[in-house]
Amino acid sequence: QVQLVESGGGLVQAGGSLRLSCAASGGTFSRYAMGWFRQAAGKEREFVAAISGSGGTTYSADSVKGRFTISRDNTKNTVLLQMSSLKPEDTAVYYCAARTTVAVSPSPTVYNYWGQGTQVTVAS
Repeated sequence: QVQLVESGGGLVQAGGSLRLSCAASGGTFSRYAMGWFRQAAGKEREFVAAISGSGGTTYSADSVKGRFTISRDNTKNTVLLQMSSLKPEDTAVYYCAARTTVAVSPSPTVYNYWGQGTQVTVAS
């Protein structure tokens, strides 16, 4: 069983930056691909970014390319999402997810474990 705890959300002005962190416990962290997803009020959960078990492969949604960067530290069982040039449309609850395989995927249905989420609000 894997437990995931997100942190780092908050209120930021448009154009600002935030760094989200997800701490994992249980299992062998490097064997899991990790993903970030978000869900805005009244909308479906959507893919943001994913990273392979080794960290060698990353994949980001077109809407965040060039602005968000996903990374991981397998020595600290942590995955990060560095967000910059934030826009009001980035406002959402951001979720960390783990998949019990090393390969990345943008589909939320293949992720086995989810955190509780952290709110990101971008003010215009």
